This record gives sequence, structure tokens and C-alpha cells, in this order.
Amino acid sequence: MTLSQTGPKPILGQSAELTHILRTLPMIAMSDASVMITGETGTGKELIALSLHQQSRRGTNELVTINCAALPNEDVEVDLFGRCDQEGNVTFRGRLLAAEGSTVFLDEVDALPLSVQAKVLRFLEAGECQLQGSHRLHVADVRILAASSADLAAEVKQGRFRADLFYRLQVVPVELPPLRERKEDIPLLLKHYLREFSGSNAVVRLSREAENCLVTYTWPGNVRELENFCQRLALLNAGQLLQVGDLPKEIRPEQSSAQHQFTLPANGIDLAGVELDLIEQALDMAAGNRSKAARLLGISRDTLLYRMQKYNLTP
Repeated sequence: MTLSQTGPKPILGQSAELTHILRTLPMIAMSDASVMITGETGTGKELIALSLHQQSRRGTNELVTINCAALPNEDVEVDLFGRCDQEGNVTFRGRLLAAEGSTVFLDEVDALPLSVQAKVLRFLEAGECQLQGSHRLHVADVRILAASSADLAAEVKQGRFRADLFYRLQVVPVELPPLRERKEDIPLLLKHYLREFSGSNAVVRLSREAENCLVTYTWPGNVRELENFCQRLALLNAGQLLQVGDLPKEIRPEQSSAQHQFTLPANGIDLAGVELDLIEQALDMAAGNRSKAARLLGISRDTLLYRMQKYNLTP
């Protein structure tokens, strides 16, 4: 499934997890509810935010992106909300107030200073804020989307993030799976980005073995890492057919006699039966807690629910 964007980076994928997310975006976009987008770095959180904005009633206005980790060390409150003079006249409209009628995307929201989190919470709840130098409340019609690659629940427990702001942001949670959990999308992404970066040159081709190697690679930087990798290949290997030996060392499989984690019996196995058995074991060990069971299996909660439905297990 592909969701087209006006920018150069579409959201690409055919995996069940990503397809489910893309199908829910139009419904989420029609609401003004705040959305918390989580996922590892490079999974496409900003693209999801852009898609939600473009499909909303505010889509004719420009999406305002604020990287909370890049906010100035001083005057964060002024940068976000603004300032008034002694007479109460607005002398500077902060980025939140200046986004009137549009959508604000708070990227890396976990980096938002505690000193302004209460004001951001008030803005979320009522669209109100008190500008520096004024006792009068100012109101703006703005929708808030937020994203983080951190474990915000853990940040709340550590006292580094307000619990009330966390729950107010997470009215609608969207969790993006890492690329290693949607390997079936990797060939599609490779084909797209190799063609995109080829420009006027011949497109880089991959042997079946090289493509299989890239599919089994864990991609710690997710789609962003894959995109940068394809750009490098297109620049240095235009028109070539690449073999496994042509790939970077960190991506190639170990050439030593590495031991497999599981040994396939000579008479084969029932793969579906093994998967079902492991899911049932994980659910038993987690006492039915699906989030814990998903962690035991090394997959996302959405992936677990999808596979439970596949085997008609009671959710």
C-alpha cells in the first residue's frame, strides 16, 4: 500500500502492520484529537504527521513542525507562545500561536522542558496560553500532533515528563513498527529508492542473494538508514548488478561458521504450528498480558494481535 505525499518521500509498505496504520489515518485525520506517534528513529513518524495534517480540514495550511530537542536553551516559553509589552500588546507571536488554524507537530516531544510542559498541557486542553508580559489569556485554534522515539511511560516514572501531558497527548496512539518487523516491505523500499536516486543514470540492480542479505539485515536506522544506503549505492554503482560481496561489511552475513539459533530437523517442521505454539507459550508466560507477550516474542503488540487473529486465538 502506498500513501502519496506532496513531498518526495511517500509512505511505502505492504505489511499487515503498516497497511493497518495507513487505513486508519483518514479516520484519525478527520478528528481534532491529539495524536502521539511512537517508534524507533527512522521509522517515518514525521511522514505520518504530515499525512494526518494533509488529510485533515486544516490541510490547506502549512504543517508547523517544532523539534523540541532543538528549542533554544533560553526563552523556550517565548519561542513557543510569544511575548507582550507592558500594555498587553503582542510584540512576538510564538510558533504555537502563529499556527492559528493549522496543525503543530511536536517532534521529539520527550525533550520538551519540564518548565513549559504545564503551559503546553493548558494549550492542549483549551487552546489557551498566557504570553510573557501579559496577564490576559490568548486563544488559538491549533491541533497538536506529537512524536517520540523514547519510552514516554518510563520518562513519566522517572519524573522527566508530566503524566497529565503524556495522557493528554496520547488520545490517539500510533505505533510505527521497526523495519526488522516488516521485512516483506524491504524489497519494495529498495526498488523504490534505488530508482529514485538513479536520476538520469542506469538503476542499480541486486542479485537475489544480495537482496536476501538486505532483507535479513536488521536496519537499526530503519527506513532512513535504508534510504541513505540506496542513495550511496546509486551514486557509486550506477547500472551495476551487485552481489553479496559488493555490499558493505557491516551488512554482509558473517563468513565464519556461525551457529544457527535453531536447527532445522532433517524431516522438516510445521512452521505455522511452531509459531502458534510459541505465541501460546508467550501468552501463558505473560498471564494473558499481550504487551508483555509481544516483548517476549520480540515483536510489536500490533503484530501479535494480527497473528492471534490469524490463528483464531481469543484476543
